[in-house]
Amino acid sequence: MENISKAIIFSAGLGTRFKPWTDKHPKALAIVNGKSLLQRNIEYLQQYGITDVVVNIHHFPQQIIDAIEQNKGWGSNVIISDESDEVLETGGGLLKARHLLESDEPFISLNVDILTNLDLNKLMAYHQQHKPLVTFGVTNRKSSRVLLFDESNRLCGWKTCKPAKQKFQLINLI
Repeated sequence: MENISKAIIFSAGLGTRFKPWTDKHPKALAIVNGKSLLQRNIEYLQQYGITDVVVNIHHFPQQIIDAIEQNKGWGSNVIISDESDEVLETGGGLLKARHLLESDEPFISLNVDILTNLDLNKLMAYHQQHKPLVTFGVTNRKSSRVLLFDESNRLCGWKTCKPAKQKFQLINLI
């Protein structure tokens, strides 16, 4: 993939939808078919040549650090952005990790609890063609929140709907 070498995986959340498992573990280490969510996402990024990965941590942070160290980053260069003192949500987490991501190249961001087969090459081609500040890969799935787009396909907000029935869903994008 042209011009992308870095990514951030948002892994700091409390994982409330994964309870009671997350009462003692971070959601990033939840196992799906024999691999943690974090490992699956790191390996997904590797398919596109992305091996410099920032992982933000908050909930049971040492467990995530230990897993990364024990597995040698699953073959990637994993850098921790530590939010142990206070969970900063997505925007705050991105701002805190900014210095770890800064370069002239774009980067990929994803949430640790999303598994996808999105073709990042297609996403980047779209991004490079249209040259927006940010490009989102989204899907039309049941959720408690829907994103709103204007006639130019620009995100202009969201609205909250009644709570979703599903706790976890594997999604396919593009």
